[in-house]
Amino acid sequence: MVKTKKDIKREWYIVDAKGQILGRLATKVASTLYGKGKKNFMPNIDMGDYVVLINAKDVKVTGRKMENKIYWRHTGYPGGIRKKTLKEILRTKPEEAVKKAVKGMLPKNKIAREAFKRLRVFAGESHNIKKEMKELKL
Repeated sequence: MVKTKKDIKREWYIVDAKGQILGRLATKVASTLYGKGKKNFMPNIDMGDYVVLINAKDVKVTGRKMENKIYWRHTGYPGGIRKKTLKEILRTKPEEAVKKAVKGMLPKNKIAREAFKRLRVFAGESHNIKKEMKELKL
């Protein structure tokens, strides 16, 4: 039973996104970040683990989402709405597409914001994390 933050044992997991479907991958990663797979999960305590995701550029989507899925943002100025398709984002910054998908799968609360900080996403095979990691089964 976890009583304080010091009692929480956080693990490091590595996930290879090559050939994985974006949404299914995001749900598994979000669940691991939030700690829902742990046997002593409590929703009021941040119990999640660290996740390192590699090969974000090789993620797949089904259907016509590459052309039809649009990401909107606003510059803050009048008329400053900008939009990009998933195809454009995966070509320029594939890490951002995966991060947005995972963030959307997490609940909108303080614990989830802390959990999201434990996600590391890399476009390619190489990463700079020097921790002992387990492979996350998808």
